[in-house]
Amino acid sequence: MSRGTVGGGTVGGDGSHRVRVDLGARSYDVHIGSGVRHLLPRVVSGLGADRVVVVSARPSGAVPPPGVPSVEIALTDGERDKTLGQVEALCREFAAAGLTRAGAVVSCGGGTTTDVVGLAASLYHRGVPVIHLPTSLLAQVDASVGGKTAVNLPEGKNLVGAYWQPAAVLCDTDYLRTLPAREHTNGLGEIARAHFIGTGDLRGRPLAQQIAASVAMKAAVVASDERDAGRRHVLNYGHTLGHALEVATGFRVRHGEAVAIGTVFAGALAHELGRIDAVRAAEHREVVAHYGLPTALPSEVDVDTLVPLMRADKKATDHGLAFVLDGPAGPELVADVPVEVVVRTLRAMPSTPLAGTEAVSSPG
Repeated sequence: MSRGTVGGGTVGGDGSHRVRVDLGARSYDVHIGSGVRHLLPRVVSGLGADRVVVVSARPSGAVPPPGVPSVEIALTDGERDKTLGQVEALCREFAAAGLTRAGAVVSCGGGTTTDVVGLAASLYHRGVPVIHLPTSLLAQVDASVGGKTAVNLPEGKNLVGAYWQPAAVLCDTDYLRTLPAREHTNGLGEIARAHFIGTGDLRGRPLAQQIAASVAMKAAVVASDERDAGRRHVLNYGHTLGHALEVATGFRVRHGEAVAIGTVFAGALAHELGRIDAVRAAEHREVVAHYGLPTALPSEVDVDTLVPLMRADKKATDHGLAFVLDGPAGPELVADVPVEVVVRTLRAMPSTPLAGTEAVSSPG
């Protein structure tokens, strides 16, 4: 198969993309394109796994036969099921299936599935290999890559987790054909925020290229800072407010939608702090709007509710809130942002009623 190099990794003769996440002994490939899920038996064989447990939030048949004895476990794919209780239940299922460290786990579902299954794999027998088959755009663009796994607590989102890199990620774009329109747009939230942290302008490019460019950007960041000691903070662009909005609305605002609003806010806050000019701040709103994503705060959420939730963010300090913000040197973590500046900027943002009232239970 002939290959060429593009900004989104290498491109095969079949049009698929391959992005390498370079982490030494823990390096792995992310394959992106139509039909790449069928690489699963090759990946399993390369691991030498003698048994596989497939954890799937998709209908039977979504995961190809792995080539070794396997057991399939059904999972509900939603933020409300992203709990420590779910992790324990999965680990007990692994034990019942006879999984040992000589085996492997396969996840198939959205971002909540990759998070829960990844965390369970990291804990069971102190770590078994996991292969992700993300089926939502949000998961393919971001959640399945980079090794961050976490579950929620009532006090906040992603507060309990571990770093556990997958053995491979197979982003089959065929899975995206059945996504509801809102879930497709939801996934674009991470692509919109990627505009401001290293991918450049992806507007107008084919979806597979947008995914590959976003993954390649994230892979480079993760390779340089696997455990959030510095540069990896840029991947949280738009997420501090975004996570708060998810919790405040009972996840009626989906993750990508929340990150989109958080990205617009990040531009406004950076401008308020004198880090960027008005034109660059407006660009945040223009890019988010281009992808059909929300740019306004939900009017049902009071600003005073959001501040305590943002204080629960892992980047927050005793002296103020912390945000990843654009600036003269590009995006960087800005600590100790005065609460009064944050509140003033939030109150200046437009607001609109929530488009829907249902909580997230579909791919995320």
